[in-house]
Amino acid sequence: MIFGVIKPYPSPLITGRGIDLDFPLLAGCLALLGLGLVMITSASSEVAAAQSGTPLYHMFRHLVYVLLGLGAGVVTIMVPIATWQRMGFLMLVGAFGLLVLVLVPGIGREVNGSMRWIGFSFFNVQPSEIAKVFVVIYLAGYLVRRQTEVRESWMGFFKPFIVLLPMAGLLLMEPDFGATVVMMGAAAAMLFLGGVGLFRFSLMVVLAVGAVFVLVQAQPYRMARLITFTDPWSDQFGSGYQLTQALIAFGRGEWFGVGLGNSVQKQFYLPEAHTDFVFSVLAEELGVVGSLATVALFLFVTVRSLYIGLWAEKAKQFFAAYMAFGLAFLWIGQFLINIGVNVGLLPTKGLTLPFLSYGGSSLVICCACVGLLLRIEWESRTHLGSEEHEFDESDFAEEPNHGR
Repeated sequence: MIFGVIKPYPSPLITGRGIDLDFPLLAGCLALLGLGLVMITSASSEVAAAQSGTPLYHMFRHLVYVLLGLGAGVVTIMVPIATWQRMGFLMLVGAFGLLVLVLVPGIGREVNGSMRWIGFSFFNVQPSEIAKVFVVIYLAGYLVRRQTEVRESWMGFFKPFIVLLPMAGLLLMEPDFGATVVMMGAAAAMLFLGGVGLFRFSLMVVLAVGAVFVLVQAQPYRMARLITFTDPWSDQFGSGYQLTQALIAFGRGEWFGVGLGNSVQKQFYLPEAHTDFVFSVLAEELGVVGSLATVALFLFVTVRSLYIGLWAEKAKQFFAAYMAFGLAFLWIGQFLINIGVNVGLLPTKGLTLPFLSYGGSSLVICCACVGLLLRIEWESRTHLGSEEHEFDESDFAEEPNHGR
């Protein structure tokens, strides 16, 4: 019955020759998931033992999220890209609805002074993670529908901001400054790749920098973070405490680390060791070599995602191409901000590291994005992404070619 329902819409998981996926991307993402599970187990063991009585508490929860994420990835692989394109506006409305709900007292759950989660019985959902992806999908559809207008007129350039600015305002009300920067950065990159002229793009960059400056000035705690991160040792046990502990972790790791599970900083010295600062624990335990290998793995995954967008563009599947570019830039933005915060290049900001940090919503959404990218790659390679195409077994007769 199930196979009869999905037969009109073949997927990389159901073809005449078996599973047909982009294995380099899949292998890179699975490697990051595995590394993340190992590091969460190590980084959270002391905190979990103190809070729950078992050092593996967070590991078991993270494993559940990994399984949920893999399930979400399978579901997104099965859905044609054309379906996501048709649902773009509804997803945008859903994103606004979630961001409004999280601000409603009694529905939104406050953690560490921020209303970023909608709480259920045993897990929290972070609407900003969902909203970022929904915005990418909607904007990809806009760039396809209004391609000429975006490239040639100011109105086509400004229209997306009628949507983006209110959404950014809702994110800042939580407040979630990091998610706002990542979402707006990915949107700006998509507009540039969509053909926005260099002058208009440069003006957008100037306005964005000015907005960031105003937002930093508007909140004293943001200005304190900005001042402190340049010299965290001046207030080592105050506003600079988290960064100084992260830097100590990097220093202790040296070239090859102190060994897996032997971190000292995770023993209540470094706050959020298994979430926002898991990379610092990784650097302490695996050293410079392990840190650079992890960065190289992230670089491979993001570059592969950009290439998937390029292949879709060459196949004239422009919606899929813009969506792949947007998803890749979401990962790039989160990666650069999280690593920058960990090494002291950016002010301290709570933002998870894709695939590695503890956090259910982020992990599940990352896995769903992998599913979307795998679907995009398959449709662009096989040219079977159109619902008007009549499929039969001969469409899957040739062996897949991943050597692009």
